[in-house]
Amino acid sequence: MSKYSQITDYLVLFLENEVKKTGIKKAVVGLSGGLDSAVVAVLAKKAFGDDLLCVKMPSQYSSQNSLDDADELCRDFNMRCVVCNIAPMLQAYEEMHPDMDNLRKGNFSSRMRMATLFDISAKENALVLGTSNKSELMLGYGTLYGDLASAVNPIGDLYKSEVFELAEYLHVSKSIIEKPPSADLWSGQSDEADLGYTYAQLDAAMKLYVDERLSREEVIQKGVDEQMLDMIIKRIFRNHFKRKMPVIAKLTSRTLNHDFNYPRDITL
Repeated sequence: MSKYSQITDYLVLFLENEVKKTGIKKAVVGLSGGLDSAVVAVLAKKAFGDDLLCVKMPSQYSSQNSLDDADELCRDFNMRCVVCNIAPMLQAYEEMHPDMDNLRKGNFSSRMRMATLFDISAKENALVLGTSNKSELMLGYGTLYGDLASAVNPIGDLYKSEVFELAEYLHVSKSIIEKPPSADLWSGQSDEADLGYTYAQLDAAMKLYVDERLSREEVIQKGVDEQMLDMIIKRIFRNHFKRKMPVIAKLTSRTLNHDFNYPRDITL
């Protein structure tokens, strides 16, 4: 049995358990036409069948190629899909704030998509599945309460380079696997251009620093670029707040997230 066969079996079981233990039987996922959401959608299809709903949420900045790739994925795997265009909401807000730069536009787009997805989840009585990979989570390359928000995330412990490999195992279409990673947050936006390095370079360094727990000096001795490593370390610690629930000031003997931590699946 291959590595990704085992991972697939585990993640499908993980999705089934984590969703159904809440008493909910359905799931929704935002489908961008990109790699991460495609992999999560295929895993969720295996877990939930027709109880999965994919949601495309294009804006005026979305590329037609991404929309076409999302449609092809749904056809290939027989997945239900609806379209909710966020362009009117985004355009209305941009008209109110003409000084918005690309970062603000991107963050607002991401949060509009997640607000839309959570509303649909309420309508469908379904849980929202996350699509952020480990590379993005460690680097803080995501929008708080936007694409980082979800109820359950099956790929958050897989680096982007591993998600590529899992996508190949799952037979995700080549058009999705081979195109440059982009969230389509503004015209011409590219993940690797934003980060300044390829995911292969970043992941190799993070596996040494994060997973193998080597020191900065030990990682550099392995031949990793010093400037890139310093950027990674700075982002990991600077963006740690994005990986935690909001910090609550402790005033009593039982404080949420301090000393009032019960398992998520506790039953009465």
